[in-house]
Parts: sequence; structure tokens; C-alpha cells
Amino acid sequence: MAKWEELSSAQQEEVNRQLETIRRGVVEIVPEDELRNKVIDSVATGKPLNVKLGLDPSAPDIHVGHTVVLHKLRQFQELGHQVQLIIGDFTGRIGDPTGKSETRKQLTEEDVKRNAETYQKQIYKILDKSKTNLYYNSEWLGPLNFADVVQLSAKVTVARMLERDDFSKRYGSGLPIHIHEFFYPLMQGYDSVALKSDIELGGTDQKFNLLMGRTLQKEYGVAAQVAIMNPLLEGLDGVNKMSKSLGNYIGIDEEPNEIYGKAMSVPDELMAKYYELATDMSNEELARLRSGLEDGSVHPRDAKMRLAHTFVRMYHGQQAADEAQHHFVTVFQQRALPDDIEDVTLPAEALDNGVIRAAKLLVTLGLQTSGSEARRSVQQGAVKINEQKVDDPNAELTPADGDIVQVGKRKFARIKLG
Repeated sequence: MAKWEELSSAQQEEVNRQLETIRRGVVEIVPEDELRNKVIDSVATGKPLNVKLGLDPSAPDIHVGHTVVLHKLRQFQELGHQVQLIIGDFTGRIGDPTGKSETRKQLTEEDVKRNAETYQKQIYKILDKSKTNLYYNSEWLGPLNFADVVQLSAKVTVARMLERDDFSKRYGSGLPIHIHEFFYPLMQGYDSVALKSDIELGGTDQKFNLLMGRTLQKEYGVAAQVAIMNPLLEGLDGVNKMSKSLGNYIGIDEEPNEIYGKAMSVPDELMAKYYELATDMSNEELARLRSGLEDGSVHPRDAKMRLAHTFVRMYHGQQAADEAQHHFVTVFQQRALPDDIEDVTLPAEALDNGVIRAAKLLVTLGLQTSGSEARRSVQQGAVKINEQKVDDPNAELTPADGDIVQVGKRKFARIKLG
């Protein structure tokens, strides 16, 4: 292991630069002195560090909350290190019990494969594929025999497992904990043994699992990894963790106008956090933005528009970002209809003597996915036809060529009678 005193002044400067980048936005590094030593050794030898992230393919659509740890991985790549990206096709069949008050449903092999494919399509919007080694943990977990599993389970006590907050709460409340759930952190930790990972990243809710990797590496005679915990990003409600099930999310695979519009609803007090954790903004730019917001030289609306533009640029490109911004300014700031409203054919068979109910019209035009969703939108006052609000989902409408139907702030269709 190289020592600080053995480095040249240029190498020492590089170590400090890397540590500053790595520390950006993280909550905890365990232990920090080992991280410093690993970076020193990497800079001295020119050998990249192996930085691990495990993905449980239970929810394949990636949202901005998921990207916090992915951006940290990208920063490691830009510092010259190598990413070990693990698709938990084996662990995914158990399901991570973290934060759960009950046993999670086990995924089928088909579920895992389908979700993993979707992950891969989206994840390289952020990561450099050439600096990413992709693994499926069935490669080393699948071949383990029962004696291997017994040996693995003998490395950790039940008391240690019950240190996990969710297990402890369930045990104290008399709720069931199945034996197979104890194997999730063991298997995730064994991933680090198999790959000899130097660093593992995860959210603050993954701390127990990340530290299990350190424990098992020591037990198997492998150099212990450093665990880096990243914060959980609040969603658009400003309160709860970003989640698709709560509807407070921005999906990175959503349409540009949808991403832009959603980003404009990020609470003002969270803007700097979104920039820091979920964009490619440099540390210098971030410092100037924070200063401008604090002294009033940067208007929150302008900062939010830049955030929205940045998200669209990152996931759809510069042109799409410019067009989404133009669309937003035109439609929402100037209160005008967009000039690129899509023509959608309304089939004649959808009409009954030229009439169609409001909720059915929205579904037929593809503006809503179900009748219940359509009725809810109408009842919430989110539906207009030719700028006139529709307040009854059962209202009988007589659509005409060129009628413009609007749902919410971002969905439009121009009717073309079939």
C-alpha cells in the first residue's frame, strides 16, 4: 500500500481532487481513512478501483431518485475507476426486505430477466458502458452447494441480523421473518467477496447490506471494501422518498415535455439538492448557483427552468431539451396552446350516433390509460376541450374535426374523425 509521503505533489493534488469529488453529496463513508488509502494507492500505481453497485431488478423503470447513486458511479468512472454493476437476478428472486414490514413477494426468473433488460437500456444514459463491467450474481451464487450455503450462514449470527431495524421491528411486533430473508444481505455481501470490490455504493437504507460486504470479505480473506452511503432524494411532493407508487417521481425514460413539466414542480427548497445529487453540474457551477439563490441574484424560476432543461438534455439530448423548454414557455408561461399538437384519429365505431362520453373519449385518444383514470382527471378539473373545462366524466360530447382535447398541463390531442 502506497503512502502519502511517497507521492509527488501532482499525485497528492490528484488524490485531494478525487476525494473532493467522491465526498460530494454523500451522507457517510465507512471508514473514511480506508477510502483515502485506497485512492492514494490507486493514484500511485495507476490501478483503478473496483466500485460496486448492486441492482435489485424488481422495479425496472429508473427515475431521478434512482440516479443519485448512478451519478456517483459516473463520477468514479470520470476519475478513472471501473464500475462493477451487478444485476441481482439471483437475489431478486428473494427480494430485498429493507424497510419492509412484511415478507416481499419473490420474483420469477422471467420477471427478473425482463426487468434486467429494461435496466440496461436506461442505465447507460448515465454510465460509460466502456468502463462498466456488468454481472449477474447467479454466476457465483447459483453454483453454491448446500455445504457452501451453511458455511456462508455460519459467518454471521442471528443477533447481528436482528440489528437491522426492519428485522428488529418485525421481531418485536411478532411479525414473521422467514429464514430466506436473512440470506439477502448474506448474498449481497458475498457478491463483494466474489468480485473483490474495493468500494460499494448504496442509499442510506442499504447501510446494513453494504457493511455486510465488509464483514464477509474479512471472513473470506479478501481486502475489505469501503461503504459509501448516498442520500435518498425526496420526490416532487417535497416530503416522501421519490417513488413511482407515490406518483412523486420523474422518470428518465419519460417524454421530454413530461420530464420538463415535472421538473418545474420541484419544490424551491430542494432545487440545490436535485442539482447536486441528480445532475452533471460541476462543483464550481453548483457553488455559484447556491450563492445566487441565497443572495437573490438567481431567481428560483430561472434555476428551475435550467434544472428542467438539464434533465431533458441528459436523457434526450440538447435539441429535445430546447424544444421542451420552448413548449413550456409557449404553453404555460404565455398560456397559449402548443403548435405541435398531435393529430389523433377518433374511430367512427367509438361514437354512438356521433356522441361519446367524456371519459371514454380520453381513453380512446390515448390521453389516459383507463376509464377510472379518465374519470378521476375530469372530476379533478384537469380536462378541457377547446379551452372549455369538462366537469362530468359521463357528459355526452359531439366531437368534431380539429377539436383540441387537453388533460392536465402537458397532454394534448387534436381530434381527427376516422
